[in-house]
Amino acid sequence: MQHRLISVIGGTGFIGHYVVRQLAQKGYRIRVIARDPEKSHEMKTYGDVGQIVLTSADVTKPKSLEHYLEGSYAVINLTGILFESGKQSFPNVHAKGPERLAQIAKAQNVTRFIHVSSLGVDKAVSSKYARTKLSGEKAVLSAFPDATILRPSVVFGPEDGFFNKFASMAMISPLLPLIGGGNTKFQPVYVVDVAKAIVAALEKPETCGQTYELGGPKVYSFKELMQFLLTTIHRKRCLTYTPYSVANIMGLVFDVLPVLRHLPFLERMAVSRDQVRLLKYDNVVDGNAKTFADLGIHPESLEVVVPTYLTRFTTHNHT
Repeated sequence: MQHRLISVIGGTGFIGHYVVRQLAQKGYRIRVIARDPEKSHEMKTYGDVGQIVLTSADVTKPKSLEHYLEGSYAVINLTGILFESGKQSFPNVHAKGPERLAQIAKAQNVTRFIHVSSLGVDKAVSSKYARTKLSGEKAVLSAFPDATILRPSVVFGPEDGFFNKFASMAMISPLLPLIGGGNTKFQPVYVVDVAKAIVAALEKPETCGQTYELGGPKVYSFKELMQFLLTTIHRKRCLTYTPYSVANIMGLVFDVLPVLRHLPFLERMAVSRDQVRLLKYDNVVDGNAKTFADLGIHPESLEVVVPTYLTRFTTHNHT
């Protein structure tokens, strides 16, 4: 096992760093494939010299991947986007790319294929993000029937784009929006637990052809998550009801003028119309689904983890 090569597509992202670190600790050789690996050279330090190789390729350009999957025991696909931009579209990244990736893996006799999707994609029918994610799952299983699908809920951890985003917003704004009243349910999951699940799926033959829904030990409404956040960083902010219609107008502005997403002040508030649609659906594990328990993992609660990395947002005068 120590000499098996694992190719991790989209491995320089948030989840990828934790997956690569765990694979390295187990002695695997790892090929990290991403569009811009130059920004993540520190990942090589997660393992021994030569154990981790970073390579540039693009899932929307399948031909660029063929050579890099050769000799792989397993392929782990972590690619995903929240905003569309040019060829980095939802259909290309979430559906067509994974389909071709699975086809190449099967043709090259790769033994295991782990595909990370998102929780709730089978229910959020009005969201293009969700529809393409679901199409990607089906396409992967069609090309590689023994693939394992993992569907995590909102993922939290030191570098997350959820708690950090809203904590940043609370630093500069007296208001935090509750889109649709903040009643949407979530089951946040710790990034380390997601990485553990990916490695467990890789190493357990019984996960072949199965789908697992990954949620933390507790379900929260969006409003409850914002209240927890404010309590954690010791700040008092007004939680304001924001109708879906108003949020949709905000999303339209960011969709029409995507450059606004990159402005220091506005990037914290960036939302797309498709993300507003997603917020109309609960993001919780189905009662009949296979879960962390089936992988032998007990997920950590956010109350234990989140306060450890939001300390930089706390204030001594509790304003």
